[in-house]
Amino acid sequence: MSNLCCLLTAEKDSVPLKSIDVLLEVKDHVATLVSTLNFENKEDKPLETVFVFPLPGDAAVCHFSAQIGETHIVAEVMDRQQARQVYDDAVSSGQKVFELEESDESPDIFSLTVGNLPPGESASIRLEYVTELAVQADDGLRFCLPVVLNPRYQPQGPSVQVTSVPASLVPYSLSFFARVSSPRPISKIESSCPLEPLQYLNADQTQATVKLATGHKFDRDIELLIYYKDTHRPSAVVEAGQASAKPGTLMGDPVVMVSLYPEFPESVMSNFNSCGEFVFLLDRSGSMDFPTYCGSRQSRIASAKDTLMLLLKSLPMGCYFNIYGFGDHYEHVFPKSAKYNQKNLKRALKRVEEMDANLGGSEILEPLRQIYRQPCIPKHPRQLFIFTDGEVNYTKAVLDEVKEYSEFHRCFSFGIGEGASSELINGMAREGGGHAQFIIGKERMQPKVMQSLRFALQPLVTDISLSWDLPEGVSATALSPPLTALFQGQRSLIFAQLNGECSEAADGCLTVRFTTAGHPCQNQLHFSLQPACDLDFDLKEDMLAARTLIRSLEQEQREHGKLAEEIEKVVDLSVQSGVSSIFTAFIAVDKSNGEPVRGPLIYRENPTYKVLLLVLPVSWQECNVFYLMVCNSLLFSGTVPLLRGGLIGLMFDDLWADKNRDCGPTKPAREPLLELVSLQDASGCWLLDPCLAAALGKSTEELVKTRPSSVGWLWGTILALIWLHGYQKDVKVEWELLAMKAASWLRAEKAVCVTVCVEAGNVLLGCNVTTDALGL
Repeated sequence: MSNLCCLLTAEKDSVPLKSIDVLLEVKDHVATLVSTLNFENKEDKPLETVFVFPLPGDAAVCHFSAQIGETHIVAEVMDRQQARQVYDDAVSSGQKVFELEESDESPDIFSLTVGNLPPGESASIRLEYVTELAVQADDGLRFCLPVVLNPRYQPQGPSVQVTSVPASLVPYSLSFFARVSSPRPISKIESSCPLEPLQYLNADQTQATVKLATGHKFDRDIELLIYYKDTHRPSAVVEAGQASAKPGTLMGDPVVMVSLYPEFPESVMSNFNSCGEFVFLLDRSGSMDFPTYCGSRQSRIASAKDTLMLLLKSLPMGCYFNIYGFGDHYEHVFPKSAKYNQKNLKRALKRVEEMDANLGGSEILEPLRQIYRQPCIPKHPRQLFIFTDGEVNYTKAVLDEVKEYSEFHRCFSFGIGEGASSELINGMAREGGGHAQFIIGKERMQPKVMQSLRFALQPLVTDISLSWDLPEGVSATALSPPLTALFQGQRSLIFAQLNGECSEAADGCLTVRFTTAGHPCQNQLHFSLQPACDLDFDLKEDMLAARTLIRSLEQEQREHGKLAEEIEKVVDLSVQSGVSSIFTAFIAVDKSNGEPVRGPLIYRENPTYKVLLLVLPVSWQECNVFYLMVCNSLLFSGTVPLLRGGLIGLMFDDLWADKNRDCGPTKPAREPLLELVSLQDASGCWLLDPCLAAALGKSTEELVKTRPSSVGWLWGTILALIWLHGYQKDVKVEWELLAMKAASWLRAEKAVCVTVCVEAGNVLLGCNVTTDALGL
């Protein structure tokens, strides 16, 4: 047991990775991250080491270099097969060599190989990438540094083995420092991890720094939420081309990055759709039984079920719906989408209550194909909601499937818990013309999901076109894929290359035209063509633009087959821009003082933290001993066995069912809000019964005695609305849609003496809510 804290591999040898230092620079909504990985070989033989780690799926990896003593080597990008040959040749000749490449199946997983690190030698490897920040439901800009690498599941095959240890046993440290600057004041910065206090660098609070508190454990991704004032303002930033690049090329010409926040007519936004087919696809694999965050007693599946209940209650009358659960196989509530009414809602809620994380792995392709095989319902646009912790190993196949049917649905995806694949979650929403959300740490799932439901209830946007009004002699070449979806209040990012020359004082204009709910609309943005020069660091828009174009070309070659000329286009652009792709790799070789290697190199993996849930059939007094025994076993075996969907300890199923288990999580009582929501009828009303009285904290007698004589059976719905507005104002985004449905039902029932009823309800519940606030 004393060896648990040592730096050991499966063979009890030293782990070469010692520390990771991370510097993040955020300029408005573009983030540049520099990671320095420090390796040291304490063995008496040359070493080959591999480190597999996650990165954001939409990141543009644009720099890779190594520092060995006084020698600094900058990697170059080359064709992947060529890079691998260079690596093998360098190892054979005794040269120090470093290779970095992304996964064939998922661009959010990278592997770093260090070859021929001599005994006693240290090496620092610098990795740099740039990414844009996603806008969240509360207008925060989200940056996430993934440090949790979940197991990835393959269809009809064994899981990928990832060398993993518990967080407390990860044998390398992590430091994290961030610098944020913006034209607008920085309101606050929040994180899923403990931070040192925010430090403002100037009086107008447009620059600030923050760093991770000491003692960070590898039990969660590092998430920053950055809040600016006036976040929803459209903007365009022009960045000059690189001086060393040839004019007329992507890297040599200026690039413009446009952030659009489309505005819809008020007449369109005042009425949500009452039609639609809403299909909910819920991950029920074993990993969904993990806690929502470290220390939580609620599992991911329990949180998803609560959220699904809230979603179902918020759907409009007149729509259609269905629910699928998937794991090794899939199940559905209805053979085909059913009409939304009280009978079908009651049946669906009963099935949701019975759902558990008991379907094994994460086979998402087959249920997706089954959903897409179902014919669309005329005049009811299909809206697909996918909930998963993002653990699949065939991401590109899933994205291709979503893209193939993108004309027939919108896809809203939700990544639950630490380590969810950003490429899978963002990619499904991108290809399906929807919106992506991530729920990690102590974040509530409900407000983010309800924002996506609001997007889904917005009418479809069609006929989207862009036109540029630029000075004579200047033209714009689109680098981003065509816009296929727009949502009120949600940012859309556009990249374009500017060709030609113009005066520094010239302006340009971008016009976006589209049709929604039969209304032709247009938004315009005027901007300066002068490249931004007041930045204290490079925005690297050209790198983001190159990444966008590379991803588009990769998508084309997947659709057409691996045609040599299309692969060559990707390789050429990747090499020209210095941005990684699936067909290239970064390679760095130190050609000094190399001697041929005699015998094989010692191979070492660097363990990655993986979420670990142990189902323990013992008392709490025995838990610590059992846990240490398992951790010791895992540490020296080198891998974590992934049994039945990734859970450790499911061989104890029979004991888990024992009534005397005392270390398993107990089912928490339902929140008061969710308890009240669960009682609402599909039409929007609440029945005046003992269950409602209990949810309101009153007796049935009190409800009946205080009921005005003129209100009749509408009294329960009025009381529920008063309670929501009086006691749940802070989470209004979660219940606003179902409250609107309730108010609409009351208006349809022609409720009389509403003012008298609201006054009586306020007295009973101790609130001070106005009739106008209730929408009556």
